[in-house]
Amino acid sequence: MDAIMDAKIQDFPAPTGEVGRLIRHKDWRGTALGAPDGWPASLRTVVNLVLHAKFPMFIAWGAARSFLYNDAYAEILGARHPQALGGNFQQIWSDIWDQIAPIVEQSMQGVGSYWQDMPLTIFRKGYAEQTWFTFSYSPIHDDSGGVAGMYCVCTETTTAVLAKRHQARELERMRELFRQAPGFTAVVREPEHIFELANDAFLELIGERPIIGHSLTNAIPELVGQGVVDALNIVYASGEPHLGKAVVLRLQRQAGMPLEQRVVDFVYQPIRDPHGQVSGVFIQGNDVTQALKAEKALRDSEQRLRQLADTMAQLAWVAHPDGQVHWYNQRWYAYTGTTPASMAALSWEHFYAPEALAAARRQWGEAIASGTPFEGTFPIRSDAGAYRMFYTRMVPLPDSDGAVVKWFGTSTDVTVLEDAKNELKAAAARKDEFLAMLAHELRNPLAPIRTAAELLSIKGLSHEQIVKSCNIIGRQVHNLTRQLDDLLDVAQVTRGMVSIRPAPCALADLVAEAVEQTGAGFAAKRHTLTVELPGDACVLTVDKVRMVQVIANVLDNAAKYTPEAGAVALRAVAGDGFVSIAVEDNGIGVDQHLLPHVFELFTQAERSLDRAQGGLGLGLALVKNLVELHGGQVTMASAGPGQGSRVAIRLPRAVDASLEPRAGQ
Repeated sequence: MDAIMDAKIQDFPAPTGEVGRLIRHKDWRGTALGAPDGWPASLRTVVNLVLHAKFPMFIAWGAARSFLYNDAYAEILGARHPQALGGNFQQIWSDIWDQIAPIVEQSMQGVGSYWQDMPLTIFRKGYAEQTWFTFSYSPIHDDSGGVAGMYCVCTETTTAVLAKRHQARELERMRELFRQAPGFTAVVREPEHIFELANDAFLELIGERPIIGHSLTNAIPELVGQGVVDALNIVYASGEPHLGKAVVLRLQRQAGMPLEQRVVDFVYQPIRDPHGQVSGVFIQGNDVTQALKAEKALRDSEQRLRQLADTMAQLAWVAHPDGQVHWYNQRWYAYTGTTPASMAALSWEHFYAPEALAAARRQWGEAIASGTPFEGTFPIRSDAGAYRMFYTRMVPLPDSDGAVVKWFGTSTDVTVLEDAKNELKAAAARKDEFLAMLAHELRNPLAPIRTAAELLSIKGLSHEQIVKSCNIIGRQVHNLTRQLDDLLDVAQVTRGMVSIRPAPCALADLVAEAVEQTGAGFAAKRHTLTVELPGDACVLTVDKVRMVQVIANVLDNAAKYTPEAGAVALRAVAGDGFVSIAVEDNGIGVDQHLLPHVFELFTQAERSLDRAQGGLGLGLALVKNLVELHGGQVTMASAGPGQGSRVAIRLPRAVDASLEPRAGQ
């Protein structure tokens, strides 16, 4: 028996792990424990138990609290291993001794203890380290039954504690986020739908009342019968979510006050326990009452805008912030010949003139990018295919934060204005040309007059030379007088300063005097003048002087613009209540673009014959004004350059038959 015991002592401790080998090879002489072969059987038993354990364990033995531990505990010791083996417990853990000493003494008195997640600040790695441990201290009895030491089973829970604290912080953060969520949220448990959580938005929706721990039917009784409870019951029973869109609820948000209508969007999501069974319902949603009111107000405002736009004479439309037009007024459809259905497949670009489209796109794109108004004048095609000029203006419509929510645009037909503007430019150009021509025409007669006057100053001129010089001066003065008379007549007529004195005049007399006044011009160019008058003499109620001037101006105009040896014809036709006098020639004709302007002031074409003959070209403008003063009309027609022209004067006849000349007169 003694031999067996000796063999066991020699095999102690069991050859397991690093610490076991250290114990076997450590020189225990001079330690409080002494050589292992002298250790009590109870100590050797506990040591073998500790060394074989995979859980961190240590032993404090004897009055010296000699320290023994296993491989798992060596990791907890850190830099204190292996010097701690066989050392004094108090010296090894002097940094935490104040905290654990009472517990150690309690164990040495035979009372075990258990501690969970005890916080300890230790210096095992050379610096202060906050740690947490869960452990139990138990007494060890020697062979006589007395307490000879203690052992500890422990685990470091630092990682778990920190994780738990982090989880708690995260949970608190999530709770805070839950509470502050802009949408309303709540959690109800059990079939009775007892409120477990509710955020501020939910409480604000129902009117700040105590609901946690209360069932929905008790906490918010007015919801019974409104479909809310029924939907929750279905979700709890089926485990399927439920979605509510624009649901109208009536809530008593203030005690003693009538029920208030609110509109909500919400979803009910089932909550499942670890076994997969539905244990509650998560409620999440948004109070959209104000949003719907705002949307309705926006729709009403837009509808009013559209109604107003439909009453406008302008083309109008509304576009999204990106510039995509989504609405046109009725004037647009009427002008373009489109419908809302056809415009869904078209764009405004389809109706803009190709040559103007690039500029319109560029300006429109710049306006969208900058959020500033856009304007310009562009040709837009009508249903008939004709292009008319439109002044287009597009303005942004911002929200309260200044962000563009829509664009509103109009196009105003400015074709007449554009034509008038172009006409003004053309008239200004014609006026400038006329003034230059006037200076030239007024200066031309001065040269021969000056030359003739210088000749007359020379002594010894013959009678023939004197007569010739005087004739030159007389002709040129006549030309100047005629031109100045034309200017004065035109100025007086256009300013309304000419008055006429109508009296019965025979048409034949008027034509005869006009032919007589212009005969020299026809003879000089060897023109053939044909005059055809009605077979029955007729009388006109006109100012004789002015009407002779009218007919003479028309004849003179024909003579000027007809090459030498040309033909001019004056034909008069008497109709019912009117007389038509037409003067036709085979002269140089008139360009088609000039025809609408021949009776306007300052209108001149490139007429070399006119310049050769002199004159300011005011005759036809004067003709038109004088004819209209008599209640008549005058027109010009020409087939084009080289095709001659025809001027037709239409005048009312005398209304009193007694004014007609008697036979034989």
